[in-house]
Amino acid sequence: MAHNTYERVQQILDWAVAADGIPGIVAEVHDADGTWFGTAGVADLTTGHRRQPGEYLHIGSSGKAFTAVTALALAAEGRLSLEDPVNTWLPGVMETGGYDGDRITIRHLLNHTSGLFLTGLAPELQNSLATRPTRIWTTSELIELALSQPPVAEPGEQFLYANGGYYLAGAIIEKVTGSTYAAEVERTVIRPLGLAHTHVRPADATGYPHPHPTGYVAGALKDGVDPATLTAENWASMIDYDKPPVDVTALNTSWGWAAGGVVSTTEDLTRFLQAIATAGLLPPEQHHMMWTTVGGDRVVWLPHARYGLGVIEFDSADAHAVHRQAVEAGGVSVSEVTHLAFGDLVGRVRDPFGNVWWIQTRIEDVTAEEMERRFGDPEFIAAMEYMQRPETEIFPRS
Repeated sequence: MAHNTYERVQQILDWAVAADGIPGIVAEVHDADGTWFGTAGVADLTTGHRRQPGEYLHIGSSGKAFTAVTALALAAEGRLSLEDPVNTWLPGVMETGGYDGDRITIRHLLNHTSGLFLTGLAPELQNSLATRPTRIWTTSELIELALSQPPVAEPGEQFLYANGGYYLAGAIIEKVTGSTYAAEVERTVIRPLGLAHTHVRPADATGYPHPHPTGYVAGALKDGVDPATLTAENWASMIDYDKPPVDVTALNTSWGWAAGGVVSTTEDLTRFLQAIATAGLLPPEQHHMMWTTVGGDRVVWLPHARYGLGVIEFDSADAHAVHRQAVEAGGVSVSEVTHLAFGDLVGRVRDPFGNVWWIQTRIEDVTAEEMERRFGDPEFIAAMEYMQRPETEIFPRS
């Protein structure tokens, strides 16, 4: 059985490079038979060096799960409550953006129901990434960015994915503890799990520990597009995915911070995944809080899934879901998730690193027509069309 699983994962890796244009990709599977590591493609398009175990990767928004665990650990210690209003710890800060800091709670920040706008598309950030990719963002600048546009919903009203909520959560962690965000992640997550190859990337970092792949981003803004014109509605139509991969290894990622500032390896991520999916890190009460979810249907890339605190939960008809998570510094990591190990027996998969589009189109064989019905956004469908090559035509199911 394990041999068949490994072969299947390797097929998907090979296909991802051959058909999807990914420079290099890795997968690590931990099961009863041991550990298996697979690779396809290269770590660097110039040198042709192969991918290898133990590579350091910037894990992007998967870092939100680290932030959520840290906040929940502080709740378990009695140092904060998820129902604390933001004003309890950061008095008056939210009012600068027209937000009500007495109504928005820490829970709202962590499950993306605060009403904050889509911070990742803020014109100032997009302009900075395009013209000053090595800019170092301070915590105060990130909070200012998070509040630079008015609310888009009432607190608790709807799920709207916003990095800004995690910037504020990181600031609250620092206010509660009198320590740094990085130190608290180290204390509450990294040390207890023995994640020897995981750390919060320093704001001024310009590289990664060795070994690491070259980071690439697929696609870039179409010629002539002004980054300041990007919105939540039009961004997908502004990307040209036919452009060659862009090397972003030297990109400064301080803008990710508590929303996505962690560097790790596939081995460490697998250990972290198992711990948070099976109550191996938090007390039962806080574990339950982490997996208390809200619907994500209003977000085009998260249909038919639910969001907890830094984690995603979705229904899968298959026992196995193999998925890709493209991270913000261009690395790619792959994990195997099984509901038998990490969920329950009715097909609900607990996945902190979920790419729901990938899973539905690649693993569950959802048709392009059905995806368009679910997503309901023709521009988004057109931009994501490159992901629609039917894998099952290449690797039929057994």
